[in-house]
Amino acid sequence: MPRLASTLLLMLPLFGPCAALAQSASPLSAVLQSYDSDAHGDLSAVVVLRDGALVAERYYNGETADTLHDIRSAGKSITALLVGAAVARGRLQTSGTVGQYWPEVANSPAGKVVLDDVLTMRSGLAAFDEDANSPGNEDKLDEAPDPTAFVRGVPSNATPGSVYRYNSLTAYIAGRVVESASGADLETFAEKKLFAPLGITRWRWGRDSAGHPKGQGNLSLRARDTAKIGQMVLDEGVFDGRRVIESSWIKAALAPRVATGEADRYADHYGYFWYAKTQEIAGEKIPVFFASGNGGNKIYVIPTRHMVVSIASSAYGKGYGQRRSEDILKALLQAEKAR
Repeated sequence: MPRLASTLLLMLPLFGPCAALAQSASPLSAVLQSYDSDAHGDLSAVVVLRDGALVAERYYNGETADTLHDIRSAGKSITALLVGAAVARGRLQTSGTVGQYWPEVANSPAGKVVLDDVLTMRSGLAAFDEDANSPGNEDKLDEAPDPTAFVRGVPSNATPGSVYRYNSLTAYIAGRVVESASGADLETFAEKKLFAPLGITRWRWGRDSAGHPKGQGNLSLRARDTAKIGQMVLDEGVFDGRRVIESSWIKAALAPRVATGEADRYADHYGYFWYAKTQEIAGEKIPVFFASGNGGNKIYVIPTRHMVVSIASSAYGKGYGQRRSEDILKALLQAEKAR
C-alpha cells in the first residue's frame, strides 16, 4: 500500500529535523495522498520542497525513499548542468564547435555545430526522436556498435540554429564533449562536480556500447536526490551554502531560447536542455522551469513559490504519464495558493 515515509534519516539540512513536522496536516500531502487511487500502477514518488524544507513526500506502488528511478530524458537537464561546470572551469565555451572539443568528429556535420545550438536542439542534424526513420534517431544511436562513428555519419538537414527538433543525439554529443574537454569519464565528472556537493551517494547510469555514460538520459536517482538538484537550480547554483554551479549558467540554462508551445502542449520554451511553461492557477500566472523525462519524470522548479516538485514515474511510452505529472503539479500549486 502506498505510504508516507516514516522517517527522514541521515539527510542533509535540506531535509532537516523539522521536515517531518512540516508535512503534518499539509494540504500538499493531501494532494499526494489522493493519488493512492491512481489506476495505472506506475506512479513511483513525489517529493515537494518549499523554502528548502521537505513539506510533502509520498511513495507509491511499493516504492520507497531509497528506490532508484530511471528519469530518462530528465537526465539531459543534468547533462546541461555538467556542461556549465565545464564552462566554469574554462574547459568549454558555448560559442565553440563540437569538433573543437571532440576532435574525433571534427570533420563531420556534427563537428561543425556550435555548442549553443547543440544545447538548444537546433543542431541542424538529421536527428528527430519522433521519426523512427530519422538517421540520428535515439534507437539507432542506442544500437550503434561504434557510437563515435555513428555521430560522424549523421548528416545535416537544416542550417544550425534555424530549426528545433527534439532528439537525444545532441544531449549524447554534449556528454561526449564534456568528457573529451575535461579528460574525465562523464560519470566521474558528475560525481565530483555535482553529486558529491549535493550529498548524492547512490545512482546508476546507463552506458553506450563503447562504455560512455549516456548524456541523453538513463540516469537513475532517488526522488529526494532529484529534488536536491531542483533546489540547487532554484537557488541559482548554491546548495547548503556552497556554490555548485555558477549562477550565470543557471540563468543561461533556464532562459527561454526556443519557443516550443506550438509543438509541445507541456512547454512554452526551451533553454539549455531545460523547459519552461507558465501555469495559470486561479487566475495567477506562475512560471515553472523543469527537467522532463519519458513516462512523466519531472524536476519542477517554481521560483515565485520557492518550491521544487520532483516526480518519478515509470509510465514509459504512455501519454498519460506526462499529463498526470502536470496534473499533480497544478494540484500542488492550487493547494499552495489556498494555503
